[in-house]
Amino acid sequence: MAGRKILGSLLIVLIGLPVLFGMIWAVGLVRATVSSEFLSDLPRKIIADIPASIDDVFAATESESRWIDESARAWMRAARETGIRPGELMEKTGMLGWLQGELSTSLSRVGGIMRGEAPVEPILIDMRPLKAALLHPEMDRFFESLVQHLPPCDDQGLKVWDDRLSAGFVRVEDLPACRPVDAASAQAVLRAERTREVEKMDDSVRVFDDVDSYPFGRVGISRAVSTMSYLLFLIPALVILCGVLLANRTSAGRMRWGGISILAGSLPVVLMALLLKRVVGWAAGGRWMHWSWGWRSDWDSILLDKLGWIPERIMSALFTPVFNTAIVVAVIGVVLVALSYSTRQAAPAAPVKA
Repeated sequence: MAGRKILGSLLIVLIGLPVLFGMIWAVGLVRATVSSEFLSDLPRKIIADIPASIDDVFAATESESRWIDESARAWMRAARETGIRPGELMEKTGMLGWLQGELSTSLSRVGGIMRGEAPVEPILIDMRPLKAALLHPEMDRFFESLVQHLPPCDDQGLKVWDDRLSAGFVRVEDLPACRPVDAASAQAVLRAERTREVEKMDDSVRVFDDVDSYPFGRVGISRAVSTMSYLLFLIPALVILCGVLLANRTSAGRMRWGGISILAGSLPVVLMALLLKRVVGWAAGGRWMHWSWGWRSDWDSILLDKLGWIPERIMSALFTPVFNTAIVVAVIGVVLVALSYSTRQAAPAAPVKA
C-alpha cells in the first residue's frame, strides 16, 4: 500500500501538477488572445483615448521645470510656439478621422466575426488615408513652423545640421535644437525622408487570409477556439486521476487527493497572475525607468506618465483570463475536497476466500 501511495504521489507531483499549471496558463492566454475583446474592443477603446492622451503629453511639456535636457526643452518650446496642438493636427490632416473611421470600423468587423455575428470574410484595412495624412500639407506647415521657432544655430549647430543633411538620412532626434541658415533646404530634406518612410508602408493590410478554407461559416472563432482549448485540461486530469487511483482506495480519499492536487496546481497560478498583472503592467508602462537615471530622459518620463495606461490595459487583458481560469479550476478543487467529507471513508472490503 505504501508503495502505491508513493508512486501515486510522485505521479501527481512530478507530472500532474506541472502539467496542470502549464495548461491553466495556456488556456487562459489562448482565451485572451483570440477573444474579440482583445483583438477588437480593446484597440478601439485605446484609439478613442489616444488623442486626449497625446494632448496631455503636450500639455505636460509646458512646465519647463520638468526638463533637464536643454535640447529637449528647446524643441518643446518651439512646438508650443507653433500654436498647433497634436489633437488639432491629427484632425486637420485626417489622421484622427482614419483612426476613428476606417481603423475602428475594421476592428469592429473583426470583433463581429470573432463573436460569430458575421460570416468569416476577408477584411482590408485601407492604409492610404493614413499615408496621405502623414504627408498632408498641414504636416509640412507644422514642421516648417517648428524649425522657424527654434533659436538660431551657432557654428557647432550649423555643422551638425550640415552633416546630417549631407548624409541623406535624417532622424529628427539626431538634429540639434537650433534653426539652420538654409531652413528651406532643411525642410525639403526632412520631407523627403518622411516621404521615403511613408512609401515603405503597405497600401492595405488584410485580415483573415484564406477564408475559403474555414469550414464553420458563422461560428464564433473566439468561442470555438476557447472551447477547444478546454480539452487541454484532459491531459492533467488523466495524470492526476491515475495518481489518485494509485494512492488511495477509498472514494473519499480519492476525492480529497484529487481536490488538493487541483488546488495545489491552480492556487499558484492565481497568485502569479495577480502578481504578474501588476508587475508586468508596471514594467511595460516604464515605471521601472523612474528608478534608473541611466535609462530615463525627460521625454521618456513624460511619455511614460501619460501613455503608460496603454501597456497596462494590454497586460490586464492578457492576464485576467488566466486569473479567471485558475479561479474556476481552484473552485473545482474546493468542491472535490468538500464532497470528500460526505463520501464513504472505508475502503472496499477484500473478498472472503472460500
